[in-house]
Amino acid sequence: MLDRQQVILVVDDEERIRRLLRMYLEREGFVVEEAGDGNTAIQKAIESDYDLILLDIMLPGLDGMNVCAGIRKMKSTPIIMLTAKGEEGNRIHGFELGADDYVVKPFSPREIIYRVKAILRRSSVTAYLTENTSSIIVFPNLCIEHEARRVTADKQEVHLTPKEYDLLHYLALTPDKVFSREELLKEVWHYEFFGDLRTVDTHVKRLREKLSKVSLPAATMITTVWGVGYKIEHPK
Repeated sequence: MLDRQQVILVVDDEERIRRLLRMYLEREGFVVEEAGDGNTAIQKAIESDYDLILLDIMLPGLDGMNVCAGIRKMKSTPIIMLTAKGEEGNRIHGFELGADDYVVKPFSPREIIYRVKAILRRSSVTAYLTENTSSIIVFPNLCIEHEARRVTADKQEVHLTPKEYDLLHYLALTPDKVFSREELLKEVWHYEFFGDLRTVDTHVKRLREKLSKVSLPAATMITTVWGVGYKIEHPK
């Protein structure tokens, strides 16, 4: 059990949505803060250390996409996007900006709670320390320090979002093993009933892009096995 209550920022311009989410989240023991517009949201998100942010896309002032991009320049706080737009292009754009998950309105509050808990479970250092996993994984061009959740490529630190780190670490635990997208959604995102396979593709793309900025050999370790999934290929 955590020693403190986890704090979630709910960002939505509709008071009834904020009130609904607050009610369900507080029932689960979370502390909830609110913001009703994009400018307030980005100020709060940067000034405070939230455990997770529920972020609506359609906001007055800065929209949710711009808020997400602004937060990602400063922090790696987990972000779940909330939107009435269900088109695939909007989901992918949200992931490319650094969102960890995406829920389309109208949503089930129970689904929101499920997704919130899944992300917090995987992004919590406390949760990781209870797992029987290697604390440091070292490849010629890549080092993953598990307890610190720190990744370095060619001795330069790579700043990843919680979900990007989770995915990289999970693949690195078993080099050369191919994981299907379905497996990765289940094991990394804990989605047995919900989830878009494109989520995995988008996170792999972002991982490669971030690694390639400091180490092309590290980036190319993440290999696509066409028609199957992904693996980390141990350098020969």
